Amino acid sequence: MTLVAQAEKPAATAARSFIGIAPRAEAVLIPICALLAGFALFSVFLLMVGKSPVTFYQLVWKAGFSSAFSWQNTLSRVAPLVLAALCVALPARLGLVVIGGEGAIVLGGLAAAVAGTAVAGMPAAFGMVTMAIAAMIVGGVWIGAAGALRIKRGVNETIASLLMAYIAIALLNHFVEGPFRDPASLNKPSTVPLTESLRVGDMPFLPSHWGILAGVLACLFAWVLIERTTLGFAARIAGDNVRAAQVQGLPVGRLVIDFTALGGAFAGLAGYFEVAAVHGSANASLIAGYGYTGILIAFLARHNPLAILPVAVLFGGFEASSGLIQRRMELPDATILVFEGIVFLVILLSEALYGRVPIFTAAYWEKR
Repeated sequence: MTLVAQAEKPAATAARSFIGIAPRAEAVLIPICALLAGFALFSVFLLMVGKSPVTFYQLVWKAGFSSAFSWQNTLSRVAPLVLAALCVALPARLGLVVIGGEGAIVLGGLAAAVAGTAVAGMPAAFGMVTMAIAAMIVGGVWIGAAGALRIKRGVNETIASLLMAYIAIALLNHFVEGPFRDPASLNKPSTVPLTESLRVGDMPFLPSHWGILAGVLACLFAWVLIERTTLGFAARIAGDNVRAAQVQGLPVGRLVIDFTALGGAFAGLAGYFEVAAVHGSANASLIAGYGYTGILIAFLARHNPLAILPVAVLFGGFEASSGLIQRRMELPDATILVFEGIVFLVILLSEALYGRVPIFTAAYWEKR
C-alpha cells in the first residue's frame, strides 16, 4: 500500500462514518440556524422601532431563566406547551398539519371543570383521575373529528382543525357565561371553583406543578410509540407514502383518526392542568394561545417528541418574559407574538434547505 493510499484511508473512513450521521446533524443544525436567524431578524425589527435588541434578550434571560422565581414562571408554561406541541407532532408523522390544539385545550379545561363540580365531595384521587380522563376524552374527540373529516370527507385537516378551534372558543364562552357559570363570578364569568382537594399542587423538587412531569412522560410515551412500535412504524410509512402504505394493506384511515385523537387527548390534558393547577376554574384565561405556540415548538423540534421538551422550555421562558418586556421597554404585550411569528416564518422557510445543503448529503462525503 502506498503512502498516499495510507494517508487517504483515515479520511475516507471518516467521510463514510459521517454519511450515517449527516441526516441527524441536518435535523439539529438547520433548526438551530433558523432559530438564530429569527433572532437576528427580530433584532432588526427592534432597531427599526428604536429599541435595543441587547436589552430585549437580557430581559428575556432575566424573566425566564435567571432565578428560581423566573424558572417557576417558565416551567408553569412548559406543561401546556409540551402537550400542545404533541397535538401537532403526532399527526405530523402521518403527514398531517393539525393546528387546532387551542380548541382541545379550552374544551378539555371546560370538561375538567365540569367533571370537578360533579365529583366534588368524592375521594380526591378519584376526582382528579375523572377530571383528567374527561379532559382527554373531550380533547381527543375534538381533534380526532378533524382526522375523521379528512378520511371520510376529504376535508383539509389544517383548515378543519383551525376552524374547530374558533368553534371551541365560542363554546367555552357560551357555557362559561351561560349554563355552567358560577353566580358568584361577577366581573369574570367562570365555572364553579374546584375544591382544594381537587387542585394540583407543586412538585417538591421543582418550582412547578405536576403537569410538567405529565408532559415529560407524554413525550417519552410518544417517542416510544413512534420509534419503537409497529403502530408507529406503520404511521411513519403512511406519512412518507400514503399509496405505498395502502398497497401494503396498512389501515391508513384508522391510523389518521387514532393519531389525531391521541394528539387531541394530550392537548385536552393540558387544559386539565390549566384548570386544576393554575386557574382553579374554567374561564376566558384558558384562551392563552398555548395551542398556537405549540405549533411553532413542534416544527422547531422537527416533530420529535424528545426534542419538544428543550424547545418548550426555551419558549416557556419567552412567554414568561412578556410582562417584563412590556414594562421595561414600553413595548406592546404582543411583542412576544411578533417575535414568535418571525421565528416561525424563518423555520418554515428553512424547510426548503433539507436535502439541499451539500455538506449534509452523501454525495458530498463520498467524494472526499
